[in-house]
Amino acid sequence: MSSLDHIRRYHPELTALRQDLHAHPELGMEEHRTAEIVAGLLESYGVEVHRGVGKTGVVGVIRGRPGNRAVGLRADMDALPMEELTGLGYASRTPGKMHACGHDGHTTMLLGAARYLAETRDFDGTINLIFQPGEEGCGGALAMLEDGLLERFPCDALYGMHNATGLDVGKYAIGAGPFMAGGAFFDITVTGQGSHGARPEASIDPVLTACHIATALQSIVSRNISPRETAVISVTKVGGGDAYNVIPQTATLSGTARFFSKAVAEQIESGLKRVAEGVAAGFGAKAEVDFRLIFAPTINDPACTTTIADAAAGLVGEDLVKRDREPVMGSEDFSFMLEKVAGAYIHVGNGPGASAHNPHYNFNDEAIPYGSALYVEVAKKALSQ
Repeated sequence: MSSLDHIRRYHPELTALRQDLHAHPELGMEEHRTAEIVAGLLESYGVEVHRGVGKTGVVGVIRGRPGNRAVGLRADMDALPMEELTGLGYASRTPGKMHACGHDGHTTMLLGAARYLAETRDFDGTINLIFQPGEEGCGGALAMLEDGLLERFPCDALYGMHNATGLDVGKYAIGAGPFMAGGAFFDITVTGQGSHGARPEASIDPVLTACHIATALQSIVSRNISPRETAVISVTKVGGGDAYNVIPQTATLSGTARFFSKAVAEQIESGLKRVAEGVAAGFGAKAEVDFRLIFAPTINDPACTTTIADAAAGLVGEDLVKRDREPVMGSEDFSFMLEKVAGAYIHVGNGPGASAHNPHYNFNDEAIPYGSALYVEVAKKALSQ
């Protein structure tokens, strides 16, 4: 029996688990209930469990036949700070929190793989199951690394996956090299001089200054970054003032930048400071820029990309595996782990529906066996190399 068919035998249990996790979302670095469920199930499968890795992370260790190689399989556990609008019977029961990116599904898929691997142990070496907290910009990958993840649980290769809305269930997509963008968050504080709204001549208007800065920031990508590179700068929050008739003392701009190399990230950071400070000075105001790297670019190792793509093709056939998927501008903090150990990150079909980070999004439970079986097969293939 194939691993896919084997895992389908407990698909109903995995579906119930996924829907329970969905109903009880927890934000990054607060996944106490989720982590305990994960740890408890791993123990029930006979897996060696390590709690509290990187605060709320969990690592399970499964040893097969004697072997010198070890592979890491990673899934994320956290939800997002947003209201759910799906109307599902298992919708979030916690106001202001929602599994809108499918991490409930990723956790379930890795647990499905853990159950199969623990039952069969048909592999040589060691498999480390990495259940990561805080992927959504909360520093979860770095927290696990700083807690000695790869020293305590050495890995010769690392593999992760993410569901992809718009890609049919049963299909996979991946590309070698840069696969997901690095990401940074920034805040710009503009300080001027407040005044009555009817007397603008007595002010140095930080709101007007901030508006000009927001427009000027777009020149960084169009005029400072090479056209051969891909980059995005988006201002996503603007704030300033509390009354209709008061020009405030300060205004703020916040947003995100995306890029596929750290060199471009450095160009963006220096450009943000130059433009913001220069435009502000032109208005007689001052600007302070706080630029924070949140995600490194996700770079798929070519050999590991081939390994996981071959594993996927072994499950569903070559025609259902896209090996040249174009890079996407979304970010993923699994990238920090891939900076330490070669590996690859693949997209798993989630079928039609609302995109991730949308209040109507829902993970497709039909995708669970395809994710679980791929975790199994890539681990076995990587350990046999």
